[in-house]
Amino acid sequence: MADTLTDAASDTSGQVPEYPMSRATGCPLAPPPAAAELRGDQPITKVRIWNGSTPWLITRHADQRSLLTDPRVSNDDHEPDFPHVNAHRAAIAPHTPKLITNTDAPEHTRLRRSVNAPFLVKRIEAMRPAVQKIVDDLIDDMLAGPNPADLLTALALPVPSLVIAELLGVPYKDHHFFQENSNRVLDNSLTAEEAQESSRALGGYLDTLFRAKLEQPGDDVLSEMGTRVKAGEMTHQEAVSMGVAMLIAGHETTATMISLGTLALFEHPDQLAVLRDTEDPKVVAGAVDELLRYLSIVHSGLRRVAKDDIEIGGQVIRKGDGLLFDLQTANWDPKAFPEAGRLDLSRPARQHNAFGYGPHQCLGQNLARLELQVVYGTLYRRIPTLRPAAPIEQLAFNHTGTTYGVKCLPVAW
Repeated sequence: MADTLTDAASDTSGQVPEYPMSRATGCPLAPPPAAAELRGDQPITKVRIWNGSTPWLITRHADQRSLLTDPRVSNDDHEPDFPHVNAHRAAIAPHTPKLITNTDAPEHTRLRRSVNAPFLVKRIEAMRPAVQKIVDDLIDDMLAGPNPADLLTALALPVPSLVIAELLGVPYKDHHFFQENSNRVLDNSLTAEEAQESSRALGGYLDTLFRAKLEQPGDDVLSEMGTRVKAGEMTHQEAVSMGVAMLIAGHETTATMISLGTLALFEHPDQLAVLRDTEDPKVVAGAVDELLRYLSIVHSGLRRVAKDDIEIGGQVIRKGDGLLFDLQTANWDPKAFPEAGRLDLSRPARQHNAFGYGPHQCLGQNLARLELQVVYGTLYRRIPTLRPAAPIEQLAFNHTGTTYGVKCLPVAW
């Protein structure tokens, strides 16, 4: 987990709990027990992070939704009191360009509008046949290859990488380059210099591609942004930076969900049977949202800073206070989702916070849902005997990236 809360549970010693908290639990797919304790006893409480500052930790589903739509809550990571993930993120923040991920209205509104069209439901849904072919071809290759296989490299990573490359207009032949550098940008265990080196490499790569699209546009997102740059609606640097952000986010999180979702289904064979035995797209769509709720995508949480005093849940958040939103703990909030610790693919789970909430809700959520629907709706029917090739306690988990997931998922059939 990128921000995994330290062994501090609720504050029993009179000291502020440390964040992140330990994930040591009998179920590696569950949120840290200490975070769940805070949600019950101190749902809005201060925690201590790496630099000694004490932002507010928000753990309840309803409180998160209230604050994430409050205009007094800022997403601007250039603010001096913003609760960054670690020292190297804090070091590079002043030099980070303005994006939809770190701006507020009206700047955020302008930037979001400039890239929103390709990610609308109608445009994304039109991609379903192409995504289906990608998934079917990769499953064909997997069946023709070694058994056991690593699901992460055989399917989970190639699917979103191929899709986002096609959507943006990035050559898939360069996938090793952008996958490796994306992982390094998101790896919180690296130094600021190491992360910046990979960020510069991706920026230079996208800049070269974007200049070529300006000269010879295609049917892709980079070309659409080129049209907006020529019209004066966004700058060249904004387009390149947006392309880098979409390339990174467009494959990393979905790859994690494909592999981690399959692992969760292996742990719940009755729920795996639901997907294996259905061809109903509504059942599959509902299952995707329940898996998103159960696992969440980003385990480093969302981070914000208060622009004014805010009173909520009996606490007063002061102007300049940082805020941390622990998404998975909110997604396991029993007040929002009864028996939240149980994976139930028939549960109406659309109101989960896995994609965030409010004006900064994930731009690519429609694309992620489509990819997950196609994979989850195809893989277990195409390979009905699919099973884990190693026990869960032997799997290596990634704790240093923005997303929490398995480093390898051996499967057999």
